[in-house]
Amino acid sequence: MAGELALRLEGVTRDFGGLRAVDGVSLEVRRGERHALIGPNGAGKTTLFNLISGALPVTAGTISLFGRDVTGTRAHVRAGQGLARTFQITNLFPDLTVLENCTLAVQARTPARFAMLRPVGAFAALQARARGTLESVGLAGVGDAPVKNLSHGEQRQLEIALALAGRPRVLLLDEPTAGLSPAESRLMAGLLARLDPAITVLMIEHDMDIALELSARVTVLHYGRVIADGPREAIRADPQVRGIYLGA
Repeated sequence: MAGELALRLEGVTRDFGGLRAVDGVSLEVRRGERHALIGPNGAGKTTLFNLISGALPVTAGTISLFGRDVTGTRAHVRAGQGLARTFQITNLFPDLTVLENCTLAVQARTPARFAMLRPVGAFAALQARARGTLESVGLAGVGDAPVKNLSHGEQRQLEIALALAGRPRVLLLDEPTAGLSPAESRLMAGLLARLDPAITVLMIEHDMDIALELSARVTVLHYGRVIADGPREAIRADPQVRGIYLGA
């Protein structure tokens, strides 16, 4: 449905003892939107992702996915409702092949996830889906390679593939270009620009050029609070944002 809210946060807060890492964040992301979350280190961006994904419970506030309150649900329940995420540090099986990593991600969202004693050959359909996912992120030619032999950029691409393997409706990307060379960052930007437009994307990104290039809407966090939210053109022109985050 056009304009449907994919993700809604209302007054989301997270305390760690006497430290308030996320302070009353309210945020709306519409279905199919490309939305960037920016701010300096310590602004609370990754903590907010952990709250949205269910890795951490909120201290206060509510989180809704497609109109359903998921505030009290666990991470695997939210994943089952179409929420996927990546991480700042890649989390892969280094001694398995690229195809094996992706097949496991596909298998995790099917009844076959419990079939641990079946031979690998019994999962031909899952492997076919995994190959298609790898092709979509530019890794079709390295399916048989051990993950530990991939470059850092290729491992980043694989992590995107693992998130896409579950056919998500909402995708959280935590610094997808972290640690990449300029050439690898441009490759990643192209990959993200080609994502299925039906997938809603909320992205943390320190590369401001890429964040503003890929996202129609931007939210700025500072000390756990939202200090600006709006179209990228307005955020680019905002004097406070330019002074603090763009070095202008």
